[in-house]
Amino acid sequence: MFVGFNIGGSSTGVAFGPAVGSNVLGKLTAAALMTGFALLGGWTIGREVVAKMGGEIVPQSEFTLAASVAVLFFVGLALLVSNTFGVPASTSMTAVGAIAGLGLARGSLNSDVMLEIISWWIVAPVIAFWICAVIGRYVYPYLDAWLKLDQSPGPLVEVDRSGSVPRVRLGPNTTYREFGSTILVVVVACYMAFSAGASNVANAVAPLVGNGAIAMNTGILIAGGAIGLGAFTIARRTLDTVGNDLTELPILAALIVETVSASLISFLSAIGIPASLAVSATMCIVGLGWGRATRTVTLGEALGGETPQVSVNALAAEREDEVPKMGEEEPNKLAAHDLFDPGTTGRVIFFWMLTPSLSAIASYALFSSSVF
Repeated sequence: MFVGFNIGGSSTGVAFGPAVGSNVLGKLTAAALMTGFALLGGWTIGREVVAKMGGEIVPQSEFTLAASVAVLFFVGLALLVSNTFGVPASTSMTAVGAIAGLGLARGSLNSDVMLEIISWWIVAPVIAFWICAVIGRYVYPYLDAWLKLDQSPGPLVEVDRSGSVPRVRLGPNTTYREFGSTILVVVVACYMAFSAGASNVANAVAPLVGNGAIAMNTGILIAGGAIGLGAFTIARRTLDTVGNDLTELPILAALIVETVSASLISFLSAIGIPASLAVSATMCIVGLGWGRATRTVTLGEALGGETPQVSVNALAAEREDEVPKMGEEEPNKLAAHDLFDPGTTGRVIFFWMLTPSLSAIASYALFSSSVF
């Protein structure tokens, strides 16, 4: 439950940060949706990840009750450090790091499975970055001009109480297009919460399910409840980091980030790979920003290190007759801090490396000692 609590604090920011940052959802609503859909994801395709982490990285026999408690404690402690600093940690990397520390200390680590997992850890963020970079550079402005997903001032909907029966209707400035796009953002965010649960429920209960201490269904329910508690409490800081500090996201950008990262993690969960939603989502944000920024230069200049003139409101709406050709984007249209903040991005990457390292080192040190 301690681990699940910290997973909720970290993953809620990743799943709903873009929606909260674009003012589509409030934090309490995001927490409630996170709880329900994370549980659904764990209950369905998340079972594959539980099975891999609970008996394929190291043999099930290594997960004694005491060893399981120690592994889970190191995972929770490392995640608590990152949540304290408001950074969405890589939960899967931290959990696998603790299990790998156990395997290294006991000489029972399955190197083939670890190589497969680490390979996907390297490949998945690269895929996420380049998919969103291509979208940002070549597709985004045309989608923006075509869809016109603007946010109008005032409430999205309001309740008309003039009659005997209250009726819900669109706000005074809300168009049907805006209402539909807002619903789409919420649906995609829920899909992302589903993928977070599918990948991360295993991180809380895999050792205990692997050694038979608790049944699969019981473990998933316990983890889902703990994730919900974290979503309603400590997730507020990671929601701010992803939704506001890392980048300012309009509706269309939030949709792209959520769809690409959730699809990637759902695919990896389905094949049993404990992948990092935090890494994939943030690399989607950075890739989308980089792609938009490089529209001011040619592709050769961008890949050759040419510094793009990046933009105030570069992810804001561009109308159909105003989309400039590649390399002809006006530099003064495109400021980097509105696309992605390099300082915040660096802080996030630092904690991605720190938390699994702390978990693995502490786990190895403990299981190498005479106590275990």
